[in-house]
Amino acid sequence: METRQKAPLGRPRGFDTEEALERAMRVFWEQGYEGASLTDLTNAMGITRTSMYAAFGNKEALFHKALERYTEGPASYGARALQEPTARQVATAFLTGSVRATTSPGCPTGCLGVQGSLAAGDPGRNARDTLAAWRNEYTSQLRNRLKRAVEERDLPPDADPGLLARYLMTVSNGIAVQAASGATDDDLQQVVDMALRSWPAATDPTRRICQTSGSVP
Repeated sequence: METRQKAPLGRPRGFDTEEALERAMRVFWEQGYEGASLTDLTNAMGITRTSMYAAFGNKEALFHKALERYTEGPASYGARALQEPTARQVATAFLTGSVRATTSPGCPTGCLGVQGSLAAGDPGRNARDTLAAWRNEYTSQLRNRLKRAVEERDLPPDADPGLLARYLMTVSNGIAVQAASGATDDDLQQVVDMALRSWPAATDPTRRICQTSGSVP
């Protein structure tokens, strides 16, 4: 009797959870948290509401999982940018990556992390707070990386890592909004080029080159 009761729990789901999550991510990306209805989500995922709840939890839980997938996928350029050897290369990779991610063919335009809940009311408050924390985390990581650049003399000693990080995030967020409004990748790359013209020069280029090549200065 126990075997017959437990058997249904072990049956595989009749859908690919990774594919379903990918589709949900795109719905949230394109329509935002409040704009994405449960009907929109389940239709895109090709499953019933019962299956969605069983596999992912409620809408808010699904949104969190979709944001994680977005962070590890389309928005992964942010983590890669932090690994660049110089502050200028970090800034270049971060902003260029933003342009590519927000104008990529076959994907929704803009950024899920920026537009996902900007206009959310009380029902979307938690999603809005989640995305604010998501953006702030990126700013914090950029600040820490640029602080290291100051310590390594890759940036001037009077450079403000926090302000530079906020500057990069502000430009990146603006790129996302412009992309969602129809700006092309060429248009936005020109914005990136202009933004980088004001980037502070390294204090000691020779030391920077040595660090990049792996030798000890």
